[in-house]
Amino acid sequence: MQSQDVAQRPAASASAGPAVDVEQAEAALVEHYPRLVRLAHLVLPPGWGRSRRVLAAHALTQRALPRSRTAAPVIPAQSTGRDGDPGYALVRLKVLRTALEAGRPLRLRSWPKRAQLPALLPQVWGLRLFPRPGGADELALDQRLGELSGAARAAYVLRGLERLPDAEVRSVLTAAGVADADAALREADRVPAEYRLLGSPEFDPCRLQARPTDLLRRRQHLKAALVAGAALVVCGALLGLPGDGWGPDGAAAPPYAQNPAAEAALDPGRLTRVSPTAWKTSARTDFSVWPARGGLADDEALLRRALAVWARPGERVQVSATPGTPSGGPAGPPQLLYAGEVDNARVVILHDGLRIARYAEPKEGAEGAALDFARVDGAGRAEASAVVLGRADGNVRYLTAPWVRSAGERDLRDPEAGAMDLTLTDGVTAPLASPALRPGACTSWNVLQLTDGTGTRLVTDLGEVVPAHLTAGRPGAPREASGAEALRTWAPYACSLTAMRSAGVRSVNAWAFAEQPLPGSPGAGAAGVGTAVVPEGAAGTAAWVCTRAETWRGEGARVLAQFRTPGGSFGAVAAKAEDVPACGARAPHVLAGVLWKSEAGTWYLLAAGSRDVTSLEATGGVRGSAQGNLLTVEAEQGARADLEGTLKSGKPVKGLG
Repeated sequence: MQSQDVAQRPAASASAGPAVDVEQAEAALVEHYPRLVRLAHLVLPPGWGRSRRVLAAHALTQRALPRSRTAAPVIPAQSTGRDGDPGYALVRLKVLRTALEAGRPLRLRSWPKRAQLPALLPQVWGLRLFPRPGGADELALDQRLGELSGAARAAYVLRGLERLPDAEVRSVLTAAGVADADAALREADRVPAEYRLLGSPEFDPCRLQARPTDLLRRRQHLKAALVAGAALVVCGALLGLPGDGWGPDGAAAPPYAQNPAAEAALDPGRLTRVSPTAWKTSARTDFSVWPARGGLADDEALLRRALAVWARPGERVQVSATPGTPSGGPAGPPQLLYAGEVDNARVVILHDGLRIARYAEPKEGAEGAALDFARVDGAGRAEASAVVLGRADGNVRYLTAPWVRSAGERDLRDPEAGAMDLTLTDGVTAPLASPALRPGACTSWNVLQLTDGTGTRLVTDLGEVVPAHLTAGRPGAPREASGAEALRTWAPYACSLTAMRSAGVRSVNAWAFAEQPLPGSPGAGAAGVGTAVVPEGAAGTAAWVCTRAETWRGEGARVLAQFRTPGGSFGAVAAKAEDVPACGARAPHVLAGVLWKSEAGTWYLLAAGSRDVTSLEATGGVRGSAQGNLLTVEAEQGARADLEGTLKSGKPVKGLG
């Protein structure tokens, strides 16, 4: 990574602007403090580690307040919301300049700048603070930004976070002391423009998680400090040492590193190992009956590292967890599912009854290790059929359940194509294309097909440790998505699974809830609406499908109502909602509408409900009503309507979204 990208002195090419009082600069800093800290965190050197970057971002942002009345540079404040605020422009420039100075290498013959040294304030003792983990997309962006120079990271962040055009980015970089702003912009072009991800919690140093520092090292330091009497008094008062009386924790167990249960959880010799035949006689068919597999299942050193990182991940460990999944250490010895080499990594899969934990390290050492968590409590035979071992070069490998007899790969977008057999080696599949890693337009969606003694099912990689189970049919009684009819239902809507990535999804069901004749087709207008226009050549029947993604945590279910015209390759999302019962087992009904343009150029409101909807009414920008579950009303382009229906039970149902 380049580091010689900041000039020794700030450039003087930016002309001076209006003078800014200290009070005005303070008001701008306080008002926009979260954005300024996020900007600093993104620009600071990634090699510092997440905890130091968080504290340094807060420190240099707080030091950006000028000591006296200062002339603001004539550079933009921000494209939306802060135009014309010289106070914000001034403190942003100071934050950016200091963050870039922090990335410069230390020189033997010159004093280091204050930004290059660890921050004095704020300071946290005994804890490491770092932002909440994001998903696979955020992790990939963080890695790409880490490969850029500081100036290029600054250019990318000014483009994405501040929404500045290149000319204004060039002015800000020059004022901040970047010697070659054009080179920084060209280097920033190497990273895809995924600017929406910059607003993710992954890059928010104001929303933090806390973890203890190295507890074993702290205990060693404590023992050394006991040599001095004064240190003994201080440690006894602050830490409440047990054994000589009551400490502040009363009768609580000793600290984590001295707790027998916690120490047992870190002992690879106490890992739970299930018999290879336990699943054949057990009443349970979940992860608890998986045997330990893999060529490194007896590598005690690897297992010890995996357990230690799980209990106290270091600053350089990439930790991720699905939403609603705790990432703390295990309460007791976990169950070993797998330990072996996968592509260029050594991988360990562990299960503690609530979560699957995947530890991965490069073959050449433990630097660059990753730790991923996924919640799996309540998993059944279908959900416990596979876990992701690793992803590389656009492919994914799975570890399958011991009851899986065969595996295959099939394209969910092509229901007529058969499944391609995948080799299973000790439960590990050959690599198959992962839709979670594919860039660009969606032209295919490869899924894993698994066959066991009870049938065949499909699961798909959504960027998490545990793949999502795919089903089709009416909520409450869905069937496996591997059947011919289910495959035809899923094909046009497979690419909509992109919206379900990294959301802790347990299963996704596709329900074809209605078919609707388009204006000009036989039967169009049969719902009792006499305003439908019959354009020439518009015959056909459209399909309505509702896809619902259930999560492991219970909340956060995502629902999409999709509409597809005859012959269309893809469905269009007509409505979407989150945390609603529609399309689910508790509320197996749905109502949605879409504006559709006929070949003759006439716009219509097309609305459809599930079969238990007995009447529909549209109000607002479009008005109409019908008996039954279909409604077709001529409308104006851009019109907005409110939909309401009545169920057979007499209860009302609102339009989705």
